[in-house]
Amino acid sequence: AVVRFDESEKAHNDVFNVLLQVLDDGRLTDNKGRTVNFRNTIIIMTSNLGTEVLLERLPHVTEENRDEIMREARVQIANILRQRFRPEFLNRIDEIIIFKPLVQSEIRQIVRLQVSALQKRLDGIGIHFELSDEVADWLGSIGFDPQFGARPLKRAIQRYIADPLALRVLAGDFAAGDRVVARLNERGLPDFYKENTAAS
Repeated sequence: AVVRFDESEKAHNDVFNVLLQVLDDGRLTDNKGRTVNFRNTIIIMTSNLGTEVLLERLPHVTEENRDEIMREARVQIANILRQRFRPEFLNRIDEIIIFKPLVQSEIRQIVRLQVSALQKRLDGIGIHFELSDEVADWLGSIGFDPQFGARPLKRAIQRYIADPLALRVLAGDFAAGDRVVARLNERGLPDFYKENTAAS
């Protein structure tokens, strides 16, 4: 089983006292003497502690310097964790994972992954759809938030790609056999252009 404690820093200290038994012995006994076995359980605890350390560095993160920035952040975050949690609790945690901030190339991959479902639907009606790198980067810039991650990206793809493209298909601008490429227009917004047919 997998047990997740979300935002664990908000828990009362008594919760951590109980968790000491779970993390140490792999079991938990309640006040009625009933024992629950945790030996085959993965326990994941998430925390927002240290978020501000990462957020202040995010504007400066690139593919080239990300590892160095993360090494520096890890030291500061470890100090913050030591201030909040007792040593005997931290010593029972196998690993502390700090998620790396996404860089531009990874955001572009997420955009392409999310657009792939739309591409499959269009393939089903014979329209070959492509997203240019410039549009992928544009979507990443408006749909990715360093604090909230890639969650807003789906809404941006729906608003600027899926909905307007669907209207253009319904209007008869594109049909089976067309190759449609999303590029930025002169106003810097995504637009759709019919290029050579998919067969050519």
